[in-house]
Amino acid sequence: MRTERNPTRLDRVFARLDRERQRPAHLSVPRPSRHRTVLVLAGLAFYLAIVWLVVTTSWLVRLDWQVMFFRPYQQWASIHWFVDYYVVLGQRGPTAVMVAAWLGWRSWRQHTLRPLLTLGASLLLLNITVGAAKYGMGRLGPHYATVIGSNEMGLGGDIFPSGHTANAVVTWGILAYLASTPAARRWLSAISAVTSLGVGMATVYLGTHWLSDVVLGWVAGLLILLALPWFEPLIARTEAHVFDLRDRWRARGDLRAPAPVTPVPAHAPARLKPLTAPQNETAAREATTPAHGTRPPAYLAQGPHTSRSERTPVTPVGSRRPPQSDRVVRGTPSPATRPVAGG
Repeated sequence: MRTERNPTRLDRVFARLDRERQRPAHLSVPRPSRHRTVLVLAGLAFYLAIVWLVVTTSWLVRLDWQVMFFRPYQQWASIHWFVDYYVVLGQRGPTAVMVAAWLGWRSWRQHTLRPLLTLGASLLLLNITVGAAKYGMGRLGPHYATVIGSNEMGLGGDIFPSGHTANAVVTWGILAYLASTPAARRWLSAISAVTSLGVGMATVYLGTHWLSDVVLGWVAGLLILLALPWFEPLIARTEAHVFDLRDRWRARGDLRAPAPVTPVPAHAPARLKPLTAPQNETAAREATTPAHGTRPPAYLAQGPHTSRSERTPVTPVGSRRPPQSDRVVRGTPSPATRPVAGG
């Protein structure tokens, strides 16, 4: 007797994923709006304010030094091993591979390149904006600080803003940005916010970043997510161009199809080409002269015809030899041997 296996939780998850539409009609694309524009402008103002507070060595720099002297990695040394693993969620390589694998599956499932192209656009904006700010301001980290109380700007460093924090905001926030339902967007937004906050505080705990670095990294990543709708038309054109190149490549590799045959309508009369005089004479001669090797048609008498097996056999009477007029009966002298009378 065969019993069916009870589905596990993983089986139920895959079964739910298999019910997802290939081209979901409810997939909403965020668009630029007045509310989003206000948020972007406010984020830019906050970004510039943090930079100004650090450049002018204000109270924010003094707070950075106080947190550094507190040395959280010594105060809570028991969780050091966990923070070492948790901070990996902000590294660009591992997180990009994990998120790209998920979005690649969605792209294959939904037959669209938008998830992967959106991830690529966000990472490109992250490298340009955050990378330019890092090398432009050149701030040193807490482990390499030279003067106590200084802002450590312009000394060849690359930690302001925090790349770990900005990458965590963008990489995990892109999942919420590409969510297909409002409920999934809310849940993913909350999860990505908690993850990015934890990654930022983990870098402060380990002493690799100042607190102001982490705050500026949060703002930088959030600005990239808010600005993505302005790049949606470019993403759509890129997707259409990629699909067009794919169709051309497939058409180039296919064999040439034969020319379609146009059927002749049944009611259309056949048009014959008129023959010239020599052609008329040749056609008449061929019509009256039977072709070589052909047999003339056989004509049967009218009436019902029986098969050969149904006919009554007829026994011939008499000799079957044809009559011969010059034949002489045996015993009769031939005229040549008769005696001549009176001789």
